[in-house]
Amino acid sequence: MAQTPSSPAGDIHETEATRVRILSEALPYIQQFRGRTVVVKYGGAAMKDGRLKADVVRDIVFMACVGIRPVVVHGGGPEINIWLGKLGIEPQFKDGLRVTDAPTMDVVEMVLVGRVNKELVSLINQAGGKAVGLCGKDGNLITARPQGSEGVGFVGEVSNISPGIIKSLVEAGYIPIVSSVASDDTGQAYNINADTVAGEIAAALGAEKLILLTDTKGILADYTDPSTLLAKLDIQQARQLIDTGVVAGGMIPKVNCCVRSLAQGVGAAHIVDGRVPHALLLEIFTDLGIGSMIVASEFRN
Repeated sequence: MAQTPSSPAGDIHETEATRVRILSEALPYIQQFRGRTVVVKYGGAAMKDGRLKADVVRDIVFMACVGIRPVVVHGGGPEINIWLGKLGIEPQFKDGLRVTDAPTMDVVEMVLVGRVNKELVSLINQAGGKAVGLCGKDGNLITARPQGSEGVGFVGEVSNISPGIIKSLVEAGYIPIVSSVASDDTGQAYNINADTVAGEIAAALGAEKLILLTDTKGILADYTDPSTLLAKLDIQQARQLIDTGVVAGGMIPKVNCCVRSLAQGVGAAHIVDGRVPHALLLEIFTDLGIGSMIVASEFRN
């Protein structure tokens, strides 16, 4: 007996047709970005929510399977706070920066390099990828310098990137997972903002894309109205939004990070809502995307 469109078989066919349509829409993007490097800064809700974490892991493995070269950079603030609490150390912040004295730096390094990094490596490997964990110390990947603010301790900035170890791993088919801990020329460890590290690594690799997973929809013309998402803007427009106060608070360093990477040759920078399941694939492989894309010039696609 023939199945009607409203029958279970008809529903299955409709679902399959939707999947095929989505794959077909993704094809030109797969062709465009195959062999290109995409740097993903992983953090926020996508790091804390188990379901979202699984989605991010699958997205990264999917990217690698279709020939894109993902490089992942992560922080881990909430996990650091948990372990500071277990050790009886009170987390302190000054002007938005974690005050990082010597005992706190020990915990930061232990958590980011020893726990968060290795968990992410393990999850990607379990999902069928080939991940390798790094921190800025490995292969002299990142040379740090003091951030310079008074009273924040071992908070660092990026002085230099030597991306050779990442290039070697990527060429061999591995997915590098980088934690944002590095040392200076004397070997002193520093805690560096993961957005900053991601932007500088993207620039050093000449990445096609830098994607920052955040807990916001992207850049909003009115921060109280999610419907005012700015889907695409260039460096000049991004700077104007900062100057006029439209971009404020914690979004300023993220936008500045994007602008800096674009000025150094990264193809496009994206600020994406990591609370949306499969946010990475939606941004890279669909026509509409879901976040804000910043490009060097409005004339560049």
